[in-house]
Amino acid sequence: MSKLEIIKGKVFRTEELRARLNIWRLLEKKIVFTNGCFDLLHLGHIDYLSKAADLGDKLVIGLNSDASTSALKGPGRPIIDQYSRSIMLASLSFVDAVILFDEPTPIELIAKVRPDVLVKGADYTVDQIVGSDLVLEYGGDVQTIEYLSGYSTTIIEKKIRSLS
Repeated sequence: MSKLEIIKGKVFRTEELRARLNIWRLLEKKIVFTNGCFDLLHLGHIDYLSKAADLGDKLVIGLNSDASTSALKGPGRPIIDQYSRSIMLASLSFVDAVILFDEPTPIELIAKVRPDVLVKGADYTVDQIVGSDLVLEYGGDVQTIEYLSGYSTTIIEKKIRSLS
């Protein structure tokens, strides 16, 4: 199996992910979930995601589809298409699964994944994190992670536009 096939194997549809989650749970793996658009992958994303992965054994990323990214970020976004974003995220050694979602929020996906740890950036408080009430209700944990200062897709996008 080629390296690219291995990477592509970390991008799941719902039923495939459900089966994988069942295996991980049988093996008593601690499942961490985070979500986002992850457009223009940069050092801030790597820092955030690696810290999220450190909170458990398996990191699952809910990735906003192109449609939901555009609805959240506005016209012209995403810059990178959902297939490319999913493959780039899956290529990271500490990422175990990537799954796309079209909805405005990942609440349905969080309900299906039922992570042991739900993670978002520290620009949110726990009560502002979509799905936190659900995760806390069944005994899971909700964590926030500080962002690496000076790194964002918006900063990169502005820099690129100023050069043209």
